[in-house]
Amino acid sequence: MRCPFCGAQDTRVIDSRLSQEGDQVRRRRECTECKERFTTYEAAELNMPRVIKANGSREPFREEKLRAGILRSLEKRPVGSDRIEAAVNRIKKKLLARGEREVSSRFIGESVMQELGELDHVAYVRFASVYRSFEDVNEFREVIDRLEKQPHPDEKRDQPDLFDDESEA
Repeated sequence: MRCPFCGAQDTRVIDSRLSQEGDQVRRRRECTECKERFTTYEAAELNMPRVIKANGSREPFREEKLRAGILRSLEKRPVGSDRIEAAVNRIKKKLLARGEREVSSRFIGESVMQELGELDHVAYVRFASVYRSFEDVNEFREVIDRLEKQPHPDEKRDQPDLFDDESEA
């Protein structure tokens, strides 16, 4: 690794740590010439699968398009950006875990539905109304009835973890 301060070719690694969710390696380096220290990040470059659209056409996966759809559904809803980013990352990991070069837009849509169901029920209904092309009020009613039988996402999150060692008292 070239030193960003003096341009010397020889640097040494002082410390390495996993960062984020273990997807990156953070390395502290020191230049052997000027003794300056700097940080580098190393991550695997993974190719996302191509998306097969409903009409049979294919296009590259675009993370920004995925995020925009989720954000549009969550507009004016009380969901933090960290939870949104975590949902986007889970969907991407799910796509990569399939190990396929192509994935249907339907699979991505169902993954988004699953994540929105965990994040916010209103956003779930918003996305479902567009994704599933609801034709009448009865289709809305069916989805809402199904959601009412499930615990609210915030209620699930606030429940204590029964298997957590720290909750023993």
